[in-house]
Amino acid sequence: MKLWKVPLTSQLSEMVMAIVVVVLLATTKGVKSRKAREDLDYFEYCAMSCRAHSASLAEFGGVGDGSTSNTKAFQAAINHLSQYQSDGGAQLFVPPGKWLTGSFNLTSHFTLYLHKDAVLLASQEESEWPVIEPLPSYGRGRDTDGGRFISLIFGTNLTDVVITGDNGTIDGQGELWWQKFKKGELKYTRPYLIEIMYSENIQISNLTLINSPSWNVHPVYSSNVLVQGITILAPVTSPNTDGINPDSCTNTKIEDCYIVSGDDCIAVKSGWDQYGIAFGMPTKQLVIRRLTCISPFSAVIALGSEMSGGIQDVRAEDILAIDSESGVRIKTAVGRGGFVKDIYVRGMTMKTMKWAFWMTGNYGSHADNGYDPNALPVIQNINYHDMVAENVTMAAKLEGIPGDPFTGICISNVTITLAKKAKKLPWNCTDVAGISSSVVPQACGLLADQGPIKVAACNFPEESLPIDNVQVQVCSYRRKHW
Repeated sequence: MKLWKVPLTSQLSEMVMAIVVVVLLATTKGVKSRKAREDLDYFEYCAMSCRAHSASLAEFGGVGDGSTSNTKAFQAAINHLSQYQSDGGAQLFVPPGKWLTGSFNLTSHFTLYLHKDAVLLASQEESEWPVIEPLPSYGRGRDTDGGRFISLIFGTNLTDVVITGDNGTIDGQGELWWQKFKKGELKYTRPYLIEIMYSENIQISNLTLINSPSWNVHPVYSSNVLVQGITILAPVTSPNTDGINPDSCTNTKIEDCYIVSGDDCIAVKSGWDQYGIAFGMPTKQLVIRRLTCISPFSAVIALGSEMSGGIQDVRAEDILAIDSESGVRIKTAVGRGGFVKDIYVRGMTMKTMKWAFWMTGNYGSHADNGYDPNALPVIQNINYHDMVAENVTMAAKLEGIPGDPFTGICISNVTITLAKKAKKLPWNCTDVAGISSSVVPQACGLLADQGPIKVAACNFPEESLPIDNVQVQVCSYRRKHW
């Protein structure tokens, strides 16, 4: 059906088009307005646990103007919702806005949910960051002796906690902290964005974390931890802005994350020197899957250097590394003690790297002078296979410890294309032992070439870990109308 039987004059045509545009804009605005209201009134999301009770931060005096402190509002809301721990749990909704806040503590059977247009802005007032004791497995702060500023989102001795959203943002506003660190002006160790201690059944998912003062996500002394769908962004020159650091944790899964970092994208830890040895809590049963990382001055996946409680059974696969210093790095030293063993990495793609593989037995950096020089780390059963790397300066730098070699290293079906200005020696190996198969360029002599017949020599466990059996469910939030 034709709308017009005669040509339009230019003036009339312009008028009609203007009316159409106005109608379309009004209609679109109406749709967006209704959709926005719907987003605030009711939405669904996936989580390990759903909640029976709900509240919005705005109900507790929260003001999302970017300048009003909401520290008291957050704590008041969480304190109120904690009464429902044994009555189906509770969720706190953070609506659109810029919510300036200092540190706040979570509670058990609790969900913190950030709307896609919600931004938590970390306060730059030190008075809003209480100082807490150093971690017992570290003996001191990472930046200074003594205590440390508590993390922005903090919890200890908790059960069943979900920190999630529709890709809402947590902005650590770290520049101030980075400058204090570089100038030596810190009295205590910088805060992290999220730290959960001595807890179990934890989910951290579907959020964007930017500009952390230091580490971004730090589960420590915890079990059954799921980190999923997290985007982490920091300037690549920002100090110690590690992405995700599972530390003395059991049964942890990190998957579908995108990280641009000034330090290691994933750093697996378990305590520092004599303090970590005495605490004796390893990180084990860790899955890392579908990770993309950019870290020009650090590792995509680092094991250590604080590994004195031990690291065992780490399974990483489907990893994309871009413009990073090293793909997989093991960091340790005399005095660390502990162990790194049963490490499995497969299906890794690396583009523009300094090293594909790096093992360091002389990392140093001790907590203090009280470390035991006879405490030697055990590094064994390290498996890397099915990998491709391009534009690499050096294939591998594998340095064990004299008298304490790193053993059981297996590298198979790995093709590394060297950069135009690559090192003349693609492999540099000392104090290591193991085998290789179908590796290009050919591995060093200490990793004896088994020929293509042993291409499957480096194994990867096929049985699943308990964390892979954790199921998420569809949960919902409905706003109260008073």
